[in-house]
Amino acid sequence: MTASAQKKDPIEAGANAAAAEAARDTREEILEQSEASKAAKTAVSKLEKGKADATSAARKTWHDFQVEVWITNFNSYEFGFWKRERNRSKSRQFTTDMDIFAEVIENGKRTGVLGYRKELWKGASGMDKRLVFKLFSETLNWKASMDMMLGRSMQQTLAAGGMPVMSYSINTSPDDYIVYLERSAHKWPLMPENFSFFLMEGGEPKFYRFRRDFINLGGDYTLIDQHGEHVGHIDGAVFTIGGRWRCKVRGDHADPRLLMVMKLFTGMIVFNGGARRHVKKLARDIHDGRLKPDIQRQEADLYMNPRRIR
Repeated sequence: MTASAQKKDPIEAGANAAAAEAARDTREEILEQSEASKAAKTAVSKLEKGKADATSAARKTWHDFQVEVWITNFNSYEFGFWKRERNRSKSRQFTTDMDIFAEVIENGKRTGVLGYRKELWKGASGMDKRLVFKLFSETLNWKASMDMMLGRSMQQTLAAGGMPVMSYSINTSPDDYIVYLERSAHKWPLMPENFSFFLMEGGEPKFYRFRRDFINLGGDYTLIDQHGEHVGHIDGAVFTIGGRWRCKVRGDHADPRLLMVMKLFTGMIVFNGGARRHVKKLARDIHDGRLKPDIQRQEADLYMNPRRIR
């Protein structure tokens, strides 16, 4: 071996040693990253499996409640001296003409009551007559409101050639969005009616409809989601004086907002026939020139542009 080769050997040996050490470090880092990736994938897989199991379990459970209509005003909420005044002091949503007509029962206990503005419906006529429902807790805390939108109802009914299309706006306490529930104008004679609406969840709309059952004895409706699955049902009792509906929603759809919409809709079933006749007559009178259209200020406020200068 020459002297020059002997001088190079230590340099090459050091280089080779450094390369081998770097290779070992890189290999260890890759192995660590691979283990971390496997752990992350395992965690994600377990999370997805947990969600799937929870969804599967929720699909097998049902949330049940009952809406029972009272036939008289002799109830603990309205019967007695100064009862209405005390009710108004509990909630400003409890107006002077509010009439409590039904209770909501869950797990054998009263969890809420339904009321409507009696003077607006029975004491008015023309376009001053409209339905306004309110859902209260058992202690009369306001939970949600449902207003008949006569302006939009007339718009849709006239466009449908006189087929009554009732439109309602629903304001629920925990939601930033207004829910619009509307009877479909796409209906053939003797075929069941549909009421559609959607809820916003995480910026994504979820579409639903209440379809009246073909065999319908007590005001029965099926709740159907956007995929055509039956996710709820409203079963009306036949032999009752006032009215009683047993309602259920599948567990994976039992959102508090959906339950409130369903409770208000069930209360509306009592007035549904009268609402159809009222909207149909109004549209006919407006079409024939016998009635000048007018919208109440309370309803007009609901059409206001939220971006207007105040």
